[in-house]
Amino acid sequence: MTERTASCSLEELLDEIEPLASAGQNEQNEMSSPQQNAGMGRRSFLKVAGAAGMGLVLAFSLEGRAKAASPGAETALNAYIRITPEGTIYIYSKNPEIGQGIKTAMPMIIAEELDADWADVKVEQSPINVTLFGRQNAGGSRSIARNWNSMREVGAAARHMLVQAAAIEWQVPATECTTKKSFVVHEPTGRRAAYGTLVEKAATLPVPPTASLRLKDREDFTLIGTRKGGVDNLAVVTGKPLFGIDQTLPGMLFAIYQKCPAVGGKAKSANLDEILALPGVKHAFILDGNGNDLELMPGVAIVATSTWAAFQAKEQLRVEWDEAEASKDSWSALQQAAEGLKDKPGKKVLHETGDADAATAAAATSVGAYYTYHFAAHANLEPQNCTAWFKGDTVELWAPTQSPTRGVTAVARLLGISQDAVMLHQTRVGGGFGRRLVNDYACEAAAISRAINAPVKLTWTREDDMQHDFYRTAGFHAFMGGLDEGGKLTAWQDHIITFSNDGEKPVIAAVPRQPEHEFPAHLVNNFRLSQSLLPLRTRCGLLRAPGSNTRAWAIQSFLHELSTAAGRDHLAFLLEIMGEPRWLPPRTPYGLNTGRAVDVIKLAAEKAGWNKTLPTGRALGLAFHFSHAGYFAEVADVSVDETKQVTVHRVTVAADIGAVVNMSGAENQVQGSVIDGLSVMAEQEITMEQGRIEQANFDTYPLLRMESAPIVDVHFIRSDNPPTGVGEPALPPLAPAVCNAIFAVTGHRVRTLPISKEGFFV
Repeated sequence: MTERTASCSLEELLDEIEPLASAGQNEQNEMSSPQQNAGMGRRSFLKVAGAAGMGLVLAFSLEGRAKAASPGAETALNAYIRITPEGTIYIYSKNPEIGQGIKTAMPMIIAEELDADWADVKVEQSPINVTLFGRQNAGGSRSIARNWNSMREVGAAARHMLVQAAAIEWQVPATECTTKKSFVVHEPTGRRAAYGTLVEKAATLPVPPTASLRLKDREDFTLIGTRKGGVDNLAVVTGKPLFGIDQTLPGMLFAIYQKCPAVGGKAKSANLDEILALPGVKHAFILDGNGNDLELMPGVAIVATSTWAAFQAKEQLRVEWDEAEASKDSWSALQQAAEGLKDKPGKKVLHETGDADAATAAAATSVGAYYTYHFAAHANLEPQNCTAWFKGDTVELWAPTQSPTRGVTAVARLLGISQDAVMLHQTRVGGGFGRRLVNDYACEAAAISRAINAPVKLTWTREDDMQHDFYRTAGFHAFMGGLDEGGKLTAWQDHIITFSNDGEKPVIAAVPRQPEHEFPAHLVNNFRLSQSLLPLRTRCGLLRAPGSNTRAWAIQSFLHELSTAAGRDHLAFLLEIMGEPRWLPPRTPYGLNTGRAVDVIKLAAEKAGWNKTLPTGRALGLAFHFSHAGYFAEVADVSVDETKQVTVHRVTVAADIGAVVNMSGAENQVQGSVIDGLSVMAEQEITMEQGRIEQANFDTYPLLRMESAPIVDVHFIRSDNPPTGVGEPALPPLAPAVCNAIFAVTGHRVRTLPISKEGFFV
């Protein structure tokens, strides 16, 4: 498989997780109507009723027709609930839990419409089955947005059936019955029946048509918008085996897989006999790979009786690599090549309105700037791992993946078996951030298990993880902007210099997929966005808030350069750019509404005390960004001492993500985004020479320490807008807010990420 084909596969993955909607749909039709569900299509309800004691099982299927299962049968269903006669309400969460709280939030939506007492609810992870569940992944902050209406409908349908069962038993009109905290109540007579006592009757009733369901009004919510701890919290803090790396099987062996340090290299030979003689080593062999860098790269497998034995054997491994077609990428050479392009026009214009050149030339004040950001790794605390058991014509996997349905497809293709022959158990994920959207580690484990015909757990070392990542791309922005006599923005030019694996298409997330909607295209009359591409072999992928995590820094920092050049207050400058409240194209939940943007900018400034007096050496920095349908403004309170030590004292965040499902989880995600953004901004960089990644562990790719963590003050605007995601859009404004504050303190404009490249440290 060529690099170009691999890039296309990543683009297909981006199609799944990026929240893009067609321009012809409006917000109400796209997200709010109970008859529609963005990105999912129509789903109809499915009732599965068994013998007495089974309770009520309700879900919805892709096929849109009723099915039945025998008592105790294994049944894979999409986001369903099961109520036992004893009153326990099992709610299944279909999407991977990667720390974003979705395993709690999605069942909360169902429980709200069911009118369930949360104390009665038990949440379980669903099985993986693309036929019954549809898309199952975690990425793009889309889980809530995609499933909001369907989750509400499944809860409402179950509530309807329980009410009907009670009405029949009491011989009263169903319209006289209400529900509250897992009970059906008949107010005129005072009768009450627990859900568990009604399930057998309810299971015999027809499932109501979706169109007949009445969903709760927002003012009637009792669960959504409250604070609920994560359903796995106790298990996580007490060390229960929830994660992929925790899995064990009878007779299981332990593996490592060594790949060429330069992507594209192949193993010619290795000291396999010496490795086989080492303590605990059972197998050592070369795998040729399948030609797909997203699945199985060539390498050497070592299988031992323990992970430690495999790791120790790896230290003795000596491989002769064929690097004839391997990467020769050099970061220093790429930087030099970009320098040669920065003052030239972009080789391809992505979007243009007005006459940016003429407007810049005619401007009362023109400003130019050149921004650089490095490659970045995901650095998941749980390294890549997978447990696989090949059983002749089937394979069973236990994988911490963000994209389990794609994992099933990839493994089936690799092994040459049907997807029905692949059973994948989704485990809790110890950090995803986009890295685990690619299932290469699962493919490696499956290939090794097939080769030895035994169950095996594959674990990557930290060095493997750092040096064989799908990195957030590096890049460069050459800006030119123009201001009129009043300091108003009149011209904007952005020449993005980035990379291509095939010479034609930018690497994933390097440039906007819809350049005509890139901020501030709709807010300035003279706009040009262009690109120039440099050749690259290094594998790139999606990192939290793909694209936005770098473009927000460059754009919002340059806006601050412009407001400074105009001698204007940055808050006033941003608000002026937004103008009157209106929808910008495309008018969907994924198009920007300037009124909502203004509201979060004002709220962040107000809560941070924008005009307050601060001690010498301390200042506030403001930035806004809209991504993944989330509106976020952040104000960083920063001081810088004479040694360039940067202290971020507080970050005030204002957000509009529509209805907030779980306030506790949402705040947690914002806090995590701020810490994550600060960590990447401070010192994290990936560089390469001769195709080899130069960073290997946390000593050369440092994570933020606890003592550097700021106070994070989070404020959500409560609105009737449909819910969107929060795990990604809170990250992009952090870096520009901090860098704008650094300028306010020092007069030094940071134009390189990480800021350590310009002598600052956190």
